[in-house]
Amino acid sequence: MFVVPGYWLILVNGLAWFVLQVSIGYLMHKMPEDWLKRFSPLLRPRKWEKGGTLYQRTLFVKKWKTWIPPGDTFFAGGFSLKQVASTQRNYLEKWVLESYRAELTHWISILPILLFFLWNPPIGWLLNWLYALLANLPCIIVQRYNRPRLLAILERKHASSEVNRKPIQPQYIHTQYTK
Repeated sequence: MFVVPGYWLILVNGLAWFVLQVSIGYLMHKMPEDWLKRFSPLLRPRKWEKGGTLYQRTLFVKKWKTWIPPGDTFFAGGFSLKQVASTQRNYLEKWVLESYRAELTHWISILPILLFFLWNPPIGWLLNWLYALLANLPCIIVQRYNRPRLLAILERKHASSEVNRKPIQPQYIHTQYTK
């Protein structure tokens, strides 16, 4: 373990988090949609989340979700998840896919905490662990709260669609919740 004194430790940790999170964000922004679709089964809504209402009942997500700064437009060509701008099926499918990207980005952004063992004393590692959770879990919760509502709209659109319309992509619809 490296020993870094006081104020330098704060500077090193801050710089490390900035570089790591921007790098992860950029790599996730560039991830092809086909790769991203492979993760959708891992991120689909779970039965115990009750369509996202669990987050409103326990964490009052509607009261604070607007305070989260948008990260989706940080890189050129990003897709905004701040609000649903259309009810067109293609747009809603893209919105759901990009919400998978956002959630996955924040889960992956927690993982670098393991690197902070290398130069932080136990209290420094604990503070960095708290930072990683506080910076990413609210963003994950917002995605877990919003996505089921959009999936429900897509399911209704699919159910009422004409016979000749292109079927909705199965990676977007998750009517079978998992435990």
